[in-house]
Amino acid sequence: MSNSSSMPQFLLLAVADRRELQLLHFWLFLAISLAALLANGLILSAVAWDHHLHTPMGFFLLNLSLTDLGCICTTVPKAMHNSLRNTTTISYTGCAAQVFLLFFFIGTEFSLLTIMCYDRYVAICKPLHYGTLLGSRACAHMAAAAWATGFLNALLHPASTFSLPLCQGNALGQFFCEIPHILKLSCSHSGYLREIGLTVVSSSLIFGGFVFIVFSYVQIFRAVLRIPSQQGRHKAFSTCLPHLVVLSLFISTLFFAYLKPPSISSPSLDLTLSVLYSVVPPTLNPFIYSLRNQELKDALRKLITGCFSEATNFPSSACYVPH
Repeated sequence: MSNSSSMPQFLLLAVADRRELQLLHFWLFLAISLAALLANGLILSAVAWDHHLHTPMGFFLLNLSLTDLGCICTTVPKAMHNSLRNTTTISYTGCAAQVFLLFFFIGTEFSLLTIMCYDRYVAICKPLHYGTLLGSRACAHMAAAAWATGFLNALLHPASTFSLPLCQGNALGQFFCEIPHILKLSCSHSGYLREIGLTVVSSSLIFGGFVFIVFSYVQIFRAVLRIPSQQGRHKAFSTCLPHLVVLSLFISTLFFAYLKPPSISSPSLDLTLSVLYSVVPPTLNPFIYSLRNQELKDALRKLITGCFSEATNFPSSACYVPH
């Protein structure tokens, strides 16, 4: 029996055997990460510089962009490095850090998405109480609670998993460190059941949040259907439905990745699920939440125009965003 603390490194899943395909995966991951970094970076800059976006939704979008950047930067750079260098290793410390940061950012992101759903519910269904229920202090408290929830989530699961003795080798069937694959290496039945219990509890809390989100959207859609203007109904539906689709994809793939029976596990299925919950939502969120937000689009247009004009006239100066 080998203790987990004495294991120097893990072997991650090689996304391809042929060198050409490894380089293709590198360029694909690079394109995805650059798109996510650029889109989330623009949202952060726009919300920070434009006072029209200093609203509860703008504040939560800023926090969501931070978690999206964290998710992308936790898993993708190591996968790019391994594909480029033709290696699959990750250190024990690096693996523990990946698990901690991924649980931290994913837990925080789900909490923020739930809060943003509540924001839309209050704005559409209880507009007269919006200023009271979502004042600056309330928003700060809710955002702090979201980050604290993510941190607590990140403390419990990695601490439980990495305290287990590992005696089934060091090969993980995933391109980043994921708890279900680390548990397969464990030789402690009681520790395995403890982590499964924690996962079930966390999943129950997530499911409860998802029920709240669905209930809120049902109330939102009922209120939208009462809007006399067809254009107004179309705008509301086109704004809310993409949010619900991305959120459903995020939660369903996360659930299936962590709760699916080991008998149906396969490298291709595990790889697809992990990409769908850890890479796709952070990349799509900026586009989903900005495409139908006219104020955000105007702010991004001013930001980009200001940067180009300043770069043309004064190459060394910073971007100016007109208010």
